[in-house]
Amino acid sequence: MRYIGEKIGVAVAVVIIATTATSCFKEEPLNAECDIEKAWVHVDNIDDMFYNATDTLINVISTESKIVFTMRDDADVTALAPQFTITEGATITPANGSVHDFSQGPVTYTVTSQDGKWSRQYTVECNRIVRYTTEEWKFDFEHFELDPMYHQFYVWHNTLPDGTLGNDWASGNLGFRLSMSSATASQFPTAVLEQGYDGNGVILTTRDTGALGLSSGKPIAAGNLFLGKFNVAMALINNAMKATEFGIPFDQKPVRLSGYYQYSPGAKFVDKTFTEVPNRIDAGDIYSVLFINHDNSGKPLVLYGDNVLSSDQIVAVARVKDIKETNGQWIHFDIPFEYKKDIDLDLLANRGYSLTIVFSSSIEGATFEGAVGSTLKVDKVRLTCETKE
Repeated sequence: MRYIGEKIGVAVAVVIIATTATSCFKEEPLNAECDIEKAWVHVDNIDDMFYNATDTLINVISTESKIVFTMRDDADVTALAPQFTITEGATITPANGSVHDFSQGPVTYTVTSQDGKWSRQYTVECNRIVRYTTEEWKFDFEHFELDPMYHQFYVWHNTLPDGTLGNDWASGNLGFRLSMSSATASQFPTAVLEQGYDGNGVILTTRDTGALGLSSGKPIAAGNLFLGKFNVAMALINNAMKATEFGIPFDQKPVRLSGYYQYSPGAKFVDKTFTEVPNRIDAGDIYSVLFINHDNSGKPLVLYGDNVLSSDQIVAVARVKDIKETNGQWIHFDIPFEYKKDIDLDLLANRGYSLTIVFSSSIEGATFEGAVGSTLKVDKVRLTCETKE
């Protein structure tokens, strides 16, 4: 009997200990995130629908709420079933993998967080690409708005040859906001120029990023604008060089880059410790790069701040030289693309090349060196392409 009593006593003790231990831990809070992280479409015949197999998958940047699948112009999009990877515990409506007719326009999805307190809407659309035959792409910077998420800084839309608006321009404004969240739209590095060469233009100004920027080795932020995307997630993990994702798919052969600019350097050139570099005068930068957008294994790629002018993928470059003080005068530039490799016409037809155009108020801005106050104004930019027969 004593043996049985001892067993019962031990069992009770174990229960008491387990209960006590459990009470010491709080339940994990439910997830409050409500993001789409990836989106993809499965089709039986990829080549009938997409230009590249990798076009079927999109890694969604956290600040974006518009998901666009790029497809062939004759693709049947009347019954597609996009699938999504969403944050842990979240739910999505309409259902993940449900079939929809995208020929009638975008479909809106709502993602609700696990805790039920937050939700976010995404639009998903299929962009059936019509191959343009235009000889000249015009970038006049007349279409802009405050960013949809924070309503604090400007974003620009490019006019496509068919008259519709694209979303191909990006800047580092969102990264600047991480260190100077109280800045107004006109105080951001990239802002609207109300009196450009003709109508509105863009004004790029190298800004001081304050104590927070200095502590992280980024004391200045050059004004920049480029064709591509800004991935704020990279900036948040202190990988600024990978935050600027240069390039958009392009299926024409560029020949010349032209436009107008004004430039005024800031008074004091500093390095990344905010130490003045004696006798160094800042300069602006304007260039365009055409590059192959898949590696040898077929993996898609973009260029970044550390290789946009040095990557082995580069096919051609057009770069304005010696952007110095212009004393308030508009300077016209017109420069040819210098080709390092021959164009593969089949690759071009299948959007295997990407193109970026980049403007920066400090030529060394990517490494956070430059002069606070350096200002580059840009307007009426033209990209001339080889005429298709």
